[in-house]
Order: sequence, then C-alpha cells, then structure tokens
Amino acid sequence: MRKIPRRILAALGILLLLLLVAALVAYELVSSAVEARYLVKTAQKMTWRVEPGPSERIRYPGDGPYDVRLGYSKLPQYLPRLEAAGWQVDAQAKISVQMARAKDLGLFLPYHEKDQAGLMLRDSDGKRLYQGKHPTRVYARFEDIPPILVNALLHIENRELLTEQFPTRNPAVEWDRLAQALLEKGISLIDPGRNVPGGSTLPTQIEKYRHSPEGMTSSMGEKLRQMGTASVRAYLDGPNTLPMRKKTVMAYLNTVPLAAAPGFGEVSGVGDGLWAWYGLDFATINRTLKQGPAARNGRAKKNAATDAAYASALKHVLSLVVAERRPSYYLAANRKALDAATDDHLELLVGAGLIPRPLAERAKAVKLRSTRQRIDPPAPRFVDQKATNAQRIRVAQLLGEERLYDLDRLDLTVDTTINQPAQKVVSGYLQSLARPSAAAAAGLMGHRLLRPENPIENVIYSFTLYEKAPTGNLLRIQADNLNQPFDINSQARLDLGSTAKLRTLVTYLEIVARLHDAYRSLERPALVAKARPQRDALSQWVAARLLANREEALAVTLDAAMARSYSASPETFFTGGGLHNFANFDPKDNSRVMDVWEATRNSVNLVYIRIMRDIVRHYASASPGAAARILDDASNPMRNTYLMRFVDQEGRVFINRFYQRHKRQTAAEMADDLYDRVDGNPRRFTSAFRYLNPQANFAAYAAELKKQLPAATIPNEKTLEALYEAHAPEAYNLADRGYVTQIHPLELWVVKTLRSAPATDLEALYEQGAAARREVYNWLFKTSRKNAQDIRIQSLLEVEAFDGLLNDWKRLGYPFDNITPSYATAIGSSGDRPAALAELMGILLNDGVRAGSVSVTGLHFAADTPYETRLSRRATARERLLPAEVARTVRRALALVVEGGTAARLAGALKTADGKPLTIGGKTGTGDHRFERFGRGGELLESRVVNRTATFAFYLGDRYFGTLTALVPGEQAGQFGFTSSLTAQILKNLLPQLQPHLYPLAPAPKQEAGPPAEAPAVPAAPATPEAPAPAPLPAPVPAEPTKPRAPVTEKPDGATSQADPPAKEPKAEGGFPEDLEPSVVVPVPATPAAPTPAP
Repeated sequence: MRKIPRRILAALGILLLLLLVAALVAYELVSSAVEARYLVKTAQKMTWRVEPGPSERIRYPGDGPYDVRLGYSKLPQYLPRLEAAGWQVDAQAKISVQMARAKDLGLFLPYHEKDQAGLMLRDSDGKRLYQGKHPTRVYARFEDIPPILVNALLHIENRELLTEQFPTRNPAVEWDRLAQALLEKGISLIDPGRNVPGGSTLPTQIEKYRHSPEGMTSSMGEKLRQMGTASVRAYLDGPNTLPMRKKTVMAYLNTVPLAAAPGFGEVSGVGDGLWAWYGLDFATINRTLKQGPAARNGRAKKNAATDAAYASALKHVLSLVVAERRPSYYLAANRKALDAATDDHLELLVGAGLIPRPLAERAKAVKLRSTRQRIDPPAPRFVDQKATNAQRIRVAQLLGEERLYDLDRLDLTVDTTINQPAQKVVSGYLQSLARPSAAAAAGLMGHRLLRPENPIENVIYSFTLYEKAPTGNLLRIQADNLNQPFDINSQARLDLGSTAKLRTLVTYLEIVARLHDAYRSLERPALVAKARPQRDALSQWVAARLLANREEALAVTLDAAMARSYSASPETFFTGGGLHNFANFDPKDNSRVMDVWEATRNSVNLVYIRIMRDIVRHYASASPGAAARILDDASNPMRNTYLMRFVDQEGRVFINRFYQRHKRQTAAEMADDLYDRVDGNPRRFTSAFRYLNPQANFAAYAAELKKQLPAATIPNEKTLEALYEAHAPEAYNLADRGYVTQIHPLELWVVKTLRSAPATDLEALYEQGAAARREVYNWLFKTSRKNAQDIRIQSLLEVEAFDGLLNDWKRLGYPFDNITPSYATAIGSSGDRPAALAELMGILLNDGVRAGSVSVTGLHFAADTPYETRLSRRATARERLLPAEVARTVRRALALVVEGGTAARLAGALKTADGKPLTIGGKTGTGDHRFERFGRGGELLESRVVNRTATFAFYLGDRYFGTLTALVPGEQAGQFGFTSSLTAQILKNLLPQLQPHLYPLAPAPKQEAGPPAEAPAVPAAPATPEAPAPAPLPAPVPAEPTKPRAPVTEKPDGATSQADPPAKEPKAEGGFPEDLEPSVVVPVPATPAAPTPAP
C-alpha cells in the first residue's frame, strides 16, 4: 500500500484541527459553556453589604432614565442637601472591590433590579401610610404572562431567548443576529436607503432604556457597555441562565417605555400601557389571553363573543410590543401607522404558526381604542390625604424636588411621626360634622355654637397635634375636612381673634423678665432713676420692685406682674395713626379693674389693649430716638427726620390711591372726574382747570367751563376773565390749590402727570412725586405746628415700636413679615396661623425652648440595591427663647382658661393613665374679619364679611399640644355667630376618642369571686392653679389682691369683630381744609382689617 505523503497528513491534521476548533467555537457561540464559567465567577464577585455610617466604597449610576426616575443618580445631590438640613447617614451600601472596578471600567452595576418601585410613607408604628408604586400594573411571576404574549414578543424581538437546549447560554448576544446586523450596517454605507435590522437582544435593550443616557445607544462603545453589563447580569444566579432569561422577559413586559399618555404621565410596561393608552383592564386582558379562543361547543354566539374578545385583547397587547420601537410616534402621533404595523406583525405570527389565520383576520378587524375611552377612577379625596400630602411636600422640599409626580417615583421609604389610628379618628370625626344630625348629636347646636339654619357643610375644621419628645416636637395628627389641597393650618393668614392675647401675654412677661435681669445689676442711684414716673410703665414698675427687694426671684416678679391691675373700662385710644374705640365682649366688665390672671382667664379685651399700650411704650422708649425726648423737645433734630419719613410714607399712600383710581382713564376722563367734584363752583373749577391746562388760553377755558358747569352758575365774561387771571399756574402752590379746589393736592398732581405721560407707572410716580410731597406737607415743618407734628411723630414712633414687637414675635414663630401697628394687634387684628400658634405652644410646653417640629424621622433610599442609603434626622437643635419661669407662668395662666374661663367645658375631658383628670390649658379666640370703609364723621359706607374663625390653641398634660380651628370663608360667614365655644366643644368630644392613643388608661384589675370589695376612695382632683397672691408692690404702681378662683362656668372669649368708626382726629393745621387733610395712618403691608371688638 502506498504511503500517504507526510505533507498531506500534516495538511489533513491541520484541517481536522481547524474543524475541531471551528466546532468548539460554534458550540461555544450557541452554548456559552466556557464563557459561562468566567462570567459566573465574575458575577459572584458583584456583591455589596450595608454597613454603618457613610460608605467608603460606593459608585452612583449615570443619568439613565431608570436611575433618574428611581433617584439613584440623584443621591450625590440629595445627600449633601440633607446633611445641611440636619440629617445624617446611618448606614450605606459598601460595594465589593470587583463591583467598583466593573463600574470604573464602564459597566453599569450588575444586580437584580426592581421592576416596580416608588415612594412609601410609614406611620409612627412602621405601618404603610402611603404607597406610590410605578409602574402600577405588573406581572409578579413569569407564569402569570399569557403564553401567546411571550411567544409574540420573542418572535418579534429575540426568538432564541428561551431555548432550553443550552442552559448556560449567554442571552445578551445572539451572534447570528449580530453578524447579520453588522453586515447590513456595512452595506448601508454603500446603499444609505437600505433598512438595517437591529441586533439587540432583550437583555441589551433593557440595559439601553434603563441605563444609557436618554435611553439611547449613542455609540459603539455604548452598545458594548450594554452587552457587557447584560452578560454579567445574566449569570448573577449561576451558570443556568434560563431562570434569568424568563425574568428578562417579565422585566421587559413590565417596564418597556411607552411614551407619556395624557392625564397619566410616563407609561412603563404593558400593564400600564393597556390602561393609559386604551383604557383596558390589565387583569381582564390577561385572563382573556390565557383562556385562549373559544372551544367549538356548538354555541356559536358565545363562541363568537369569546373569539372577538380574544382577538381584541391580542391586537391591543401586540400593538404595545410593536410600538416600543417608536412609542411617541405610534401611540401619540399616528395611530393609523400603529394599526397597520400591528396588522403586519399579525401576518408574521401567522407565518410562524403562532396563531391561526382566522384569529389574525378577526384581530385585523379590531380598531385600536383611543385614550378618550379611558375612564379614570375618581381621584383620591384631598381631605383623606392631608397628613400624607403634607409629608410628601415636606420630603419634596428636603430633596429639592419641585413635583410630587417625580417624588412618587423615587425608590424611597419615609418614616413619619403620624399616629395613623388617631389621624383616622380625627379625620373621620371632622368630616362627619358636615351632617346636621352628627353636629346636633355632638352638642354643636346652641348659643354661641351652630344654629339649625346655618349651612354647616361650609364650616372648615382643622386639627393639629404634636407630642413633645427628646428628638423634637413630633407631629402626630394633621387633619381637616377641606377637600382641597389648601391647608388652612399652615397656608392661610387668618384673624384668630383673642389667641393674639397669648402672644401679647408672652411678650409682656418676657419684657418683665428682661428688665428683671438687666436691672438687678444696676447701682441704686441708677435704679432709683429708672423707678421715677415715665412713659415706660413696665420699666418703672420693675425698677420699683427691685428697689424694694433686689434679690427677688424672677418667678416672684412674674407672679406680681400677673397680679398687676388694669382697668377694663372703654376709652378712646390714639393708635394706628388715629383715634379708636374698643369694647369688651361682656359689657359687665366695662366698669371693672382686674389683674392679668383674670383678664387672661376671661379674655377681657380692654385689659389687653392697655397691656399692649404698655408694651408699645416700652419698645418706643427703648428705641434709639428716645420717644419722650423727641416729643418733649421741639428743637430736637430727630423731629425733622421723623417728619420727613412721615411725609414720604403718607404721600406714597395717597399717590398709590389716586393712581389706582385714574390709571385706566383717558386724559379727558381724568379731567372730567375732577371737574365733577367742584360742585358747580366756578372758582374751584377755574383753579383745577388752570393747574391741569397751564397753556390753555382764555377761550379754551371759557368753553370748557360752560361745558362742565350748569348755566345758572356761570358768571359774566368780566368775572370769568378775573378768575382766569387770579388762578394762573404761578398763583398758588400745590397745597393752596388743593385748598381752593377742595381736591387733594396730590390727586391734582397725579392726574396732571398721567395726562402728560400716560405710560408712567406707580414706581415712577413715587420717584417723581418727592418734590410734590414736600410741597404739600410744607406747612407741617413750621415750628408753630408742634401739636400737629407730635401726632405724626407719635404715629411713626408707634410703627417703630411695633417693628420691635414684630421681631420678638417672629423669633417665637410668628409667620409674617408685618403686623398692624395698632393696639388692636393684641386682640387679633394682625392675623396669625394655627400652625404658628402650635409652635408657640410647643415653646411654652418645653419651658421656653424651641425644640423644632419633626414629622419625618427616617429616609431609606434604594433598599436592596448597591446604592442603598439610610438616613435619620439628627436631634433638632434646641434653642432657648424664653426663660423657663416665663413659660411656666404662661402655662398656669392658660390652665385657668380651662378651669374656669372661656374653655371651662374642657375641664376633666382627658385622664392620666391612672384615671385622674389631666391638666389642660389653652387660649381661645374668635375672629369676625370684615372689610369696612368709613366716610367723613365716621359714617360706615361699606361692610363686607371676609371670614369667621374660632380657634383653641392648647396643651394636654406635659406631652401634647396643638390647635383646633373652625373657619367659614367668604360672605357666607355673615350667617354664622359661633365663638370659640364651638372648637372647645369639638375638642371635648374628640379627647375621649383620642385617650387610648395619647394617654392609655391602665386596665382595671381583675377581682376574684368573693364578697364585694369596699369602694376605693375617690382620688382627690389635682390642685388647680389659682391666681397667686401678689407680692407687695412699691409706689407709684398699685397692686390689687388676686381674685379668688372663679366658679367653673364657661365665659365667651373676647371675640374680635368689625371696627368702630374712627373718632374725629385732633385738629391739624395746614395749607388745605382739615376735612381734606391726609389721614395720619402710616402705611403698612396689607393685613387683616384691624378690628375693634364688639359684643
């Protein structure tokens, strides 16, 4: 036998080797057997663990849509912001070195990602308070997906994905599809019109739309990044990738982006897509598709209906799979194109043998539904979500998120302080009060409560409760019955009536405490000087007490301050730039003198007006200008400074008023408006005409006069000529011309300016009008006008004093930047917020320390991911704002309000754990806010009701505090006459229901059978604070003995209501008539009307 040449043998060997290598490569390409070994080891190293404190090794993702939506990529911005707001990282994910290296090499972090996530709020017990899951409708298991949907998806996108022949197969790459795509891409360089099929598998598509910037593949490097990450992710559960491949199918169907639908927002996944784009129920569609076409059972009509439902379900689901390639175009812009593309794919499914021809034809006949056919369920009622919405807003503010829409899509769990069971009790009870039967059963009908004819469904109730804790004041309940996003507790400025007396009382005692601290170290001569009679009665009084006993404790001084006597009689007060009268709610108080304890308990208006007067005089005397020296010394240079300020401020008030009156008029209409007010008087008309038309000749003047004035009033030609010459433009200054025309001179100036330059705006008028203002008020600077000057200076000194008062109030939580500079502020004219009153009550319950309000205690980002971060709120900074003695004295005064004052019905409404009555204190307030306009002589020209309120700011024992408010907005408030008795009664009804949540009563001990046990002695009620006996007071300030405690009968609080007509102002001299002289009211920003209380 002939030997085979060695060269041939070598060639055959090489060929066999090549064939073997080729076979091995081919096997590897379809099985990934070798690749799987490496990738499994790599995937096993992709680990992390959560460790205490900030992580020393963490990598945040880029700006892929998924990472942005769930908040993972925003963590680097969130964390510094939260740290600055008082939060700390308690624990954070620390990733493995290999995972960090994978990220640094450009991969996305491989881990088991969530198909569904969203914001969750938990209550104080860790129970779910709110859940926002997105997407809403998802498959929980692969087995839940209808097989026809799986088959259709795989046929369109990734036909080999679920093959079971090679369990270790890498699903991220299908080499034949990739090679075909690369080949077609190369050909497209020569033939640009050629359609290039995609080579992406489902795993790489998921990586793209989740993690690539804007969900797009922008480069070959980005494609390799997607493929590399998908390859590692496929082996996270081991070498057998079939379970992971099934999860991939489920993840794709759950999260595939499907554009944004009107009225829904961003749509992700087939489940949400069916509802958002077609208004179809996800569960119904799945049930229909899993049941399959009708079996041939002889019932043709039923079979036809079943087949039609199946065909419709199939087409709508298939259309969403098709739409993924161009979702905005297909779903939002061109439904006809989507319908045609879906029909084409139905043909492909028939060709692949996945569906029969008749089914495809029936499906083609189906018309895709419109978004208009979607019937959205009723939106959750705002009234049921007040507490949760408030916390969502709070978290959004913490994170800097502008939209709750974005917040709800974050992978974030929030721990709140809300007591959910108590919240439900209060919310349900407040909502029930809209029913007359429920209101009557609750005892809310009667005198100073609601009346049967009242439209009680229009009453808005708001309740807030906090609990004092070492970590701060914890918000436990925030509820109201207003089915709107608006929160009257923290977003409104309301006249809360006599609750302002609480702020006034705190300020009064704080001033005494400051003076006590300042004067104790003074030498005796200085103290003697301070004790001499002066405008500042509080400084004089404290100095006199310390002269008598320099070592007197602050608590004793404060008790004595509470025992100071004040008259409750009516009086005319110069305040707010004019003379005002105030009244008590109970006329029986008008002739009485009482101490501050009693005035607080019974909410007596005139006492608090006088306390406010003492406070204002104290602030005025403490100002740099030294009020007494300015007013007493006519040569004091500060007088001119104050007068110039007055002229500028009041002049601006009038310029604004006249600008608003004339800004929409033409030049002719403005002139006619002024001419109509000269009452047919030729002299007044002439003076006005010559000022407005300085260039007009006599003929024009005479023609206009004859047009404007009645014929009977027109003088002869000679008289007209004399008037024309006498009122030449240079004949009068602006103030005198106002006197002659009986029209305010600044109105003349405003009209003239606007006629010559109609485009002039208000700011320009202010700037241009400086000289006119000085000219109009020139008379005020004459030394002979000291009395008129004093009135104006006193008004400005009062404004300055109220600026000082405002600063102190803001330090204690007052929420606004302005208050009405009037003694009426003591009884509610400046307005307030229930939330701000609750903050003040918290300061008092914490012995003068602001602990800070806390409603969110924990933030847990990205649970079970390599970005997991847990934060907690650091203990709030505690700031002492008041001496503890002041806070305790105020609390004792507030306890008297419940024991025998305006909230007496609440006495004993809450028990301690052992059943004893718990101390309750608070301040009532009733506001009747009206807009009123007065004419000359105090005549009431207009009265319009704005709203009516009843409020009770309270504390319950030594742990809880809050507010309860009733509000009727708008003119309908005029139909109601309730006072704070209403809120007191509501709280009385609520407290027994809240008892188990606040102070659970100890269970009664079980008694064994036997003879009846002797009844235990009834425990004595705890000692009730009475007005303490006053300490001896030095002259010249007398002290009245403290009144004995009043019997426990409720008195109405001093409700604020409409203002009395202002009394005639002191005569003021000037260059135009007294009744045309500008009001001396100093302008302040708009606040609730300054009411004078009336019964």
